[in-house]
Amino acid sequence: MTTPVQQGHGSREELLTLIALSVARLTRDWGRLITAQDQLLRTLERIRPGIGSTTRVRTAVSEFNRQVAQFERDARAFAERWAATDLPTAYRDGALQALRRANRDVTLFRWTVDHQAAITPITATFYVDLMRRVQEAVRRAQAFARTAQDAAREVTRGRNHEGIDSARLATDHPLATVIYADQSRHPVESWACSALSWQGVVAANSGAINTARWELDAQWMQCVDGPECGFTNHADTDHADGTIRSIDDADTYPLAHHGCVRSWIPRPDLNNRTDIESGDTA
Repeated sequence: MTTPVQQGHGSREELLTLIALSVARLTRDWGRLITAQDQLLRTLERIRPGIGSTTRVRTAVSEFNRQVAQFERDARAFAERWAATDLPTAYRDGALQALRRANRDVTLFRWTVDHQAAITPITATFYVDLMRRVQEAVRRAQAFARTAQDAAREVTRGRNHEGIDSARLATDHPLATVIYADQSRHPVESWACSALSWQGVVAANSGAINTARWELDAQWMQCVDGPECGFTNHADTDHADGTIRSIDDADTYPLAHHGCVRSWIPRPDLNNRTDIESGDTA
């Protein structure tokens, strides 16, 4: 019988490093928008009626749009690498970690047809999620540019003698934030950390669960989680940490919520036990 050797949260340094580096890169790419917005506002603040003012406005807006296009290219390249390389790496690392925690040989893991089929919808879904945010940011940036250009034209035509209202434009078009479905605004870095952590850990836990199922024929998994985290969501009174769950239950809830620290230990040693049910304490 196999006894898991790691009962704590386990070693996830490589996964956490991957996520941290990816968050930093995506935040840096997003910074291009933030810098471009500030530069456009500063330039338009100096515009006054006169010869060449219309050209200066057009040139400044064109430069902003060029920066937006570069952001879109950089962010798309990031999303493609994240989906094609980084998430499969997280999946594989989760599989290897599961084998180690079950005291099994890591060479049992191979990129079989089953594993390839499992990672494909994960990467496809998460790629679409990221690109939706990128495209939303581009649309918001373009809307800002149109509004800022209209405001500057009012100045160049002598209809506004006070200049553009930069503070109002920045407030109405906050490119440094991501807007959630509930209309709440979150700093780009905060959103990126939450989104990429969720995606990376889901991939890793899926690798662990699938490896337990296919390589170890495990029917049970041991859940490692925060002491107060519920199984289906954080507030669930069915606490997850230290419990034994069927592999199907583990597959249904690889994580409970964003920011969840959950991981899984394969328990093939319990396959022949008839006295346990999903949710029992290990």
